Amino acid sequence: MPRTPALALSVAASLLFSGCAVGPNYVTPPKAVADSFHGSAALKRQKAVDAEELASWWTGFHDPLLTQLISEALSQNLDLAQATARSAQARAGVAAAGAAMAPIGAVSGQAAKSYQSVETPLGRVLNSTPNFDRSGSSYEVNASASWELDIAGGLRRERESALAEYQASEAGIAAVRLTVAAATADVYVQIRGLQARLAIAQDQVKTEEGILAKVRLLNLKGLAADSTVRQAEASASEARAAVPALEAALEGALNALDVLLGTPIGSHRAELSEPAGLPTPPSLNAVGTPADLLRRRPDLIVAERRLASATARIGVAVAEYYPKLSLNALLGSATTLTGGNLFSNGANQSAASLGLRWRLFDFGRINAQIDQAKGQEAEALAAFKLAALRATEDVETSVYTMERRTEQASAIAAATASLRNARASTEAALQRGTLSQIELLQADKAVLRAADAEVLARTESARAAILAFKSLGGGWTVQDPRLAVAD
Repeated sequence: MPRTPALALSVAASLLFSGCAVGPNYVTPPKAVADSFHGSAALKRQKAVDAEELASWWTGFHDPLLTQLISEALSQNLDLAQATARSAQARAGVAAAGAAMAPIGAVSGQAAKSYQSVETPLGRVLNSTPNFDRSGSSYEVNASASWELDIAGGLRRERESALAEYQASEAGIAAVRLTVAAATADVYVQIRGLQARLAIAQDQVKTEEGILAKVRLLNLKGLAADSTVRQAEASASEARAAVPALEAALEGALNALDVLLGTPIGSHRAELSEPAGLPTPPSLNAVGTPADLLRRRPDLIVAERRLASATARIGVAVAEYYPKLSLNALLGSATTLTGGNLFSNGANQSAASLGLRWRLFDFGRINAQIDQAKGQEAEALAAFKLAALRATEDVETSVYTMERRTEQASAIAAATASLRNARASTEAALQRGTLSQIELLQADKAVLRAADAEVLARTESARAAILAFKSLGGGWTVQDPRLAVAD
């Protein structure tokens, strides 16, 4: 790094003619992830994920209402509107950085009239002058231009940094879109699951109250102990207590959905009032490799582009070592006569100059600014590596969880089917007179508990699938190759 004026001036001259920019050129960091995933069978399959499958993964649930709600969320969500506004600001920053490299032109003009009183000291002196005119007029029109010569490339590095920030903001929009789509699907699945569980809970209340009525009747006949009645009362109260909790959770989920869709609370109550079955999550055939995430996940692209921006900011700081040269020109006309003589040859004026600004005795502060920029680059590099590690962690955990949740739901479904078969056998025995009505109600109670567990397991399985698709970067397609991270 040049530390003396003579060296800095010589380097500046060479830069002016070579067109180079000071500071480090950005190089994509080496891969911060492993070559392959570990854990489940799906993670070990190295087949690339189908881009179309990820771009609209929610359609794989085959639920038209879910698809409609996600479409509304992607067009109306207010977090997404903020991200889009931030991208527009970043785009304006790129335009401003580019404009700083171009010449600046301005046109100015003025017209003035004056009157000198003879009662003032100056007026008395001038009044003694022959042909003194107490009234006067002046006119002036000028066109000026200035251009800062980007000798060290500081302005080019400034634009490079602004462009990287804009690219990060565009990827940021994709990251928000992905989050909004996943959150909408997650809340929708919770709503359908809660509706199903609420219906089961209400049936459970009826069953428990039926058992309680039968037990009380037997108690009156001396065929059931008081402790049996108390136990039946406790079970009925427990069943009733589950209903308000489910209703409160359903209310919260409906409100959360309206917020995600950017609509007033209650806007979608009627649309979702009729319970519907839980959507079945699509299968995940492959997840690709960890390196694929670097090109696909928008949050990783955001981190990589911010690293590129921080690298360019080092060049901006280094450019302060070198002198700043600017060309200035003025062309105009000025006269104290009438406006008709303003543009005569005698009234024309022009000027040209070469400006120099050099922080010659401020290198200590420049050194500090460079060190600060390097520190910011190191921070951005660490943030990128951490984001890459967390992305692979998300995929490993979410895909494995999805597989385990699917297995759990299948096992509980099998148990529920067995209990339904047992209930059918109990009903047949009741008709033959070998079992009592209470035993049939107990069988109903077991079936309902298993059905509730099955709905909960299926809900969690669908939510795990949503998280898996989100972790894979679903819904994002790289349009600009400059936004992609190379291997």
